[in-house]
Amino acid sequence: MQAIRHELPAEHLLYVADSGNAPYGNRHTSFIIDRTMIIAKFLIESRVKAIVVACNTATVVAIEALRLWCPIPVVAMEPAIKPAADSTKSGVVGVLATSQTIASPAVARLCDQYGRRAEILLMACPGLVEQVERGELASEVTRSLLVEYLSPLLDAGVDTLVLGCTHYPFLSALIQDIVGPNVSIVDPAAAVARQLARRLDANLRLAPPGDSVSEYFFSSDQVERAHTVMSILLGKNIVVRSFDK
Repeated sequence: MQAIRHELPAEHLLYVADSGNAPYGNRHTSFIIDRTMIIAKFLIESRVKAIVVACNTATVVAIEALRLWCPIPVVAMEPAIKPAADSTKSGVVGVLATSQTIASPAVARLCDQYGRRAEILLMACPGLVEQVERGELASEVTRSLLVEYLSPLLDAGVDTLVLGCTHYPFLSALIQDIVGPNVSIVDPAAAVARQLARRLDANLRLAPPGDSVSEYFFSSDQVERAHTVMSILLGKNIVVRSFDK
């Protein structure tokens, strides 16, 4: 969302966090598809002109089913393995993601496609999403988890890390502190925002410059807790409405 706001400053944004059901990474496929459809229908009923599936797990599990019926453009995530494989100097790339994303056919396809350029090492990271959902971006527990997941990748010679979950960029500073300045971190958010801009432009749906824009936040978690955590993550005080579907 922050990348979209930077790329498209005139657009009104409606954000739904399914934090009450997080993390998706260890959820059953049918559950993830059901939740994706429920949220998408709510967004369409709210008259949005495009949907961004800002979750790698929901993308790899549910995007095909969503695109079969969704009447508006859908922009999705995928781990940035291609740019990482293109940019690595050591020839070894690490991918941090949820268990569902790591095990998905979509990631297997990306590894097959770009694995000739670099060795792609996949690391499932249980627990990291929960730490971000608690707003614990620099706690000892979070650091300990990251050290556990990053150490074998560093030992293998990784010089490029792909953040394969949209929660993980909030941990970028801590990750960089652990891996050091010689390891690059790849976050696909800016590329997703540019793709959204292209889709809106192609459909003649870009918002004209205006004096004010709106941002609406919904969460399936308890509103008070969601307000606290989302305000921490965004660095500003926001109003969160209940998403009780």
